[in-house]
Amino acid sequence: MPHPVIFLDDGGVMNDNIRRGLRWQELVGEFFAPLLGGPPEAWQKANLLTSEELFEPANWQRRLQATSDYASFDRLFLHDWLKNMCRFVGITAPATEDCIALAERATRAILPRAHAAFPGAIEAIRTLFQQGYTLYTASGESSRDLAGYLQGMGVRDCFAPRLYGPDLINTFKDGPEYYRRIFSEVGIAPARAIVVDDTPLVIPWACQAGARTVLVRKASSEVSTDATWQIASLAELPALLAQLN
Repeated sequence: MPHPVIFLDDGGVMNDNIRRGLRWQELVGEFFAPLLGGPPEAWQKANLLTSEELFEPANWQRRLQATSDYASFDRLFLHDWLKNMCRFVGITAPATEDCIALAERATRAILPRAHAAFPGAIEAIRTLFQQGYTLYTASGESSRDLAGYLQGMGVRDCFAPRLYGPDLINTFKDGPEYYRRIFSEVGIAPARAIVVDDTPLVIPWACQAGARTVLVRKASSEVSTDATWQIASLAELPALLAQLN
């Protein structure tokens, strides 16, 4: 029987979002201060304030609903990210297209340096790859961002060429259709897929698409009645799959 195909979420599964956010702020200051002016510390604070605005749940939902495709959403996000940071730093933002281009350049420079892998995550990924499992991502982040993070972790070679975020399937990670489209693109029967995620809300979506699921619990008390299996960290996944085999 062939191995199942593994689909890994990023933040909360492979990388610690809290540690990564702190590192991201530091790198934002290093990148933008020499180019646009202002002290690095001001850029760090501006990035924090901007992120709080952009990711505020109601605001984020409005952004999702305001754009019909992921490419438009991404361009607007990059523009607003840099423009709002400039506002907080107290400098004039570049013109729209220049703003988007510079924001994209910044993310490409920062991403490989901003990973914050959970203990044992890199080793688990390498173990699964060496055991012959095919690894994909299934994240809310774009394939561009995922490539940068995996490059920084030193495990990009362990994953299939296409890193699935919303951009490659033009579908946000907000329901079972996200997974259906990925499985269709990959060309596998959903029953062969194992989706690993840290968000209990997401697990039923993958189940509805026909996959088996692994919840990475954020706390020992966190449970999901929908998840096929539950583990405390990605480091436990190779042992779980070994038991299945």
